[in-house]
Amino acid sequence: MLVHAIEDTCVVYLLVDPSSRTAVAIDAGSGRWLERLSSYGVDRVTDVLVTHHHRDQVEGLPLLAATGTRIWVPENEAELIADVDQHWQRRSVVNNYDLHTDRFSLLESVPVAGVMKDYSTSLIGGMEVRTLPTPGHTPGSVSYLIDGYAFTGDLIHSAGKVWSAAALQWSYVGMEGAAMTMASLMQLLDHSPRALLPSHGSRMDNPVEAVRATCAALQDLITVRLGTPSGLLDKLEAPYVELSPHLLMNRTSESRSYVLLSDSGTALLIDYGYDLTTSIPTGGPRHLVRPWLPSLRALRRDYGIDRVEVAVPTHYHDDHVAAFNLMRDVHGTEVWASDPVAHVLENPTHYDLPCLWYEPIPCAQHIANGAGTRWREYELSFHALPGHTLYASAIGFEVDGLRVLATGDQQTGSWEPGGAAEVPNFQYANAFAASDYAASAALYQRLQPELMISGHWDPRTVTPSYLDELTRLGDEVARVHHALLPASDPVFAGAVRISLYRVRAVNGVPFTVRVSVPADLVVPPGWECRRVDAFEFSVVPRVEHPVRRARIAAGITRDGVYLGQLAEALVDVHLS
Repeated sequence: MLVHAIEDTCVVYLLVDPSSRTAVAIDAGSGRWLERLSSYGVDRVTDVLVTHHHRDQVEGLPLLAATGTRIWVPENEAELIADVDQHWQRRSVVNNYDLHTDRFSLLESVPVAGVMKDYSTSLIGGMEVRTLPTPGHTPGSVSYLIDGYAFTGDLIHSAGKVWSAAALQWSYVGMEGAAMTMASLMQLLDHSPRALLPSHGSRMDNPVEAVRATCAALQDLITVRLGTPSGLLDKLEAPYVELSPHLLMNRTSESRSYVLLSDSGTALLIDYGYDLTTSIPTGGPRHLVRPWLPSLRALRRDYGIDRVEVAVPTHYHDDHVAAFNLMRDVHGTEVWASDPVAHVLENPTHYDLPCLWYEPIPCAQHIANGAGTRWREYELSFHALPGHTLYASAIGFEVDGLRVLATGDQQTGSWEPGGAAEVPNFQYANAFAASDYAASAALYQRLQPELMISGHWDPRTVTPSYLDELTRLGDEVARVHHALLPASDPVFAGAVRISLYRVRAVNGVPFTVRVSVPADLVVPPGWECRRVDAFEFSVVPRVEHPVRRARIAAGITRDGVYLGQLAEALVDVHLS
């Protein structure tokens, strides 16, 4: 393999097979270098690997596509290349506090051959390519390892330097990209690259020295801007707190996960969302939301765990499940979930709920609340835990002689006699009901756990007085709502819902939706609607052109009084 570094709007690396006079390109630049292709001993570029979506990297993709070159892009940024038209339509530009550099994107969409999945190894143009997640310059950036060389995009410019400081400021007051660049660089060294080849800058033949110098410079930037250094590298190196010899807490994320260790040399995770983050995620377009697996390197190094067999969610929220699909792809991890949680994970388009993950998450086991299952030497029990969300379950188990209950985001565990108050963490849009916390307090009294572990707060040693406080709090939550509200709130309490909530339909082809209470269904003019029973309807869309987010609604009448259209659903209609 010959490697040519072509100076363009970025450095385009051309990996040449002299025997076939073909090449694989790393990034496209402007594409003008194609005019000189024969000077590099190349007749045809078979493939191009994109490190990130910025226009200086991809402006030339249409020229390459026109010659039949296969275009491979980072999975997390595929929509910014293959569907950038939609991005331009929805991107906020007025009163904008989102500083991500995703407007430095292609002007028009370009079709891609496929995506490069994080941690995957692929054969591209006859070359073995390892794709590594390296967020920093953009959240979705990747680096490619080929024949020991690391093609790093704009992760690093040269020893002690990066190509852009502005790209590292993802939010209005943060330096998220700077901290993530440090973490990406340190993990890159795990692969002992022979050299680092950046998109802007110079080749680095001493990767260790280059990374250390750059991390030091980035730490200085963070300290000057935020007033304190980032602790992200400390968390990367020591992500776990031992709660007992076989139970670990991952401290790298705002949404904590837990590791149950088996003497067989494998592990089970309780929750696993955004590992090693700079702040709690706030949602947004798919290209801004990036799960990855940095803490697992320490699990392997310090505990000899090569594989996580099972992941179990306490509830469906993205900050607790975002990495589940990635875990399945990389480790073959199975997801085991309670019935209500599993249904949301597998069918997110059915629900109008906050914090849904973007793609379905298949679950290998569905476990009824009130039942249990065995994993290795542990018995896990599942219990309905409404409150923070209706779609949650407490998970009980015994480890090292300790009765443990994982309660997700239900409450803070902060109460101290005469001191800090306990805070019930309810959100109405999660299908909260006033009696939920009284029900969870009764569950805790019945199970009598010795340790409660939660999603965002420190583990809590359980005492009788603490359980009594939760009982008091549950009664108080119910009291204030009953005092404040009329007997029912069908609009904002989520009593009326339509499932599916997000429908992908084909013109002229019927689809079915179900309303949670007896209702009439309101559809756009010209559409057909047939009642199947009191709750279910068959709808046939009729459109002349593709429609995005057409609205249907449930009209509710109660005791002879019409209350209005109390729930909606959204329908994308395609012509075929």
